Amino acid sequence: MKFFLDTADISEIEEAASWGALAGVTTNPTLYSRVGGKLADFESHIGRICQIVGPDCPVSAESVAMTRDEIAEDGRRLAAIAPNVVVKIPTMVEGLAATRMLADEGIRVNMTLCFTVPQAMLAARAGARYISPFIGRFDDISEDGIQQVADIVEAVSNYDFTPDTVRGEQLEVIAASIRSADHVTKCALMGADIATVPFGVLKKMVKHPLTDAGIDSFMKDWEKVK
Repeated sequence: MKFFLDTADISEIEEAASWGALAGVTTNPTLYSRVGGKLADFESHIGRICQIVGPDCPVSAESVAMTRDEIAEDGRRLAAIAPNVVVKIPTMVEGLAATRMLADEGIRVNMTLCFTVPQAMLAARAGARYISPFIGRFDDISEDGIQQVADIVEAVSNYDFTPDTVRGEQLEVIAASIRSADHVTKCALMGADIATVPFGVLKKMVKHPLTDAGIDSFMKDWEKVK
C-alpha cells in the first residue's frame, strides 16, 4: 500500500515527506480553504506542493467546474502546472464525460466522491487513473464505509484497467475519507492500492504504547550503562 497525504498544508507535507514514506498528496477545495488559500494563489500553491514531493509523487488538484467542457478546461490548466498533477473530478455525469476527454489527451484523472461499485466501474471505463471511494462519510450516516471500499477493490480487480496506455499505468484505488489508523489497517488487508490520510492519522499510524514503553525501557537501561 502507498500512502498519500490528504492536505493542502505545506508544513504538514514537508514534514511527512521527510519521513520517506510519502507517495503523493491529495487536495480539495475544503482543505485549501482551511489553510487560508486564495483563488489567485491556488496554482502556485499546487506547484509548491509538487516541488516538495518530487516528480514521482502524484498531486491531486480538484476542478470546481460543473460542465464537461469547463471541467476539461480546468483539467488542462491544472495539468500544465507540473507533470505530476492529477486532475481531481467528482463522480457525476459531467465528470465522467470530462474524464474521458482528459484521458484521451493523456491527462491523469482522480475520480473522487465515489461511493458505490457502479460509480467506480463507470469511472474506470471513462479512463480514470485513480478512483477515490470514501469511508468516513459512509460512517457518518451509520453505514459501513469499509465494506463499500472492499467491494470496489474486489470489483475493480476482476478486470484489467489500464487507463494510461502511454505510461502503462494501471488503475489504482485510493481509500479516502480515512479517519483512523484502523481504517488504514482494514484497507491494507483488503488490498486497496493507496490510502490518503490526514496528517493527524499519519502520526497515529507511527504510534503504539508498546513501542513507547520499549523506548522508555531502553533509554532507562542505557542510563544505567552510562
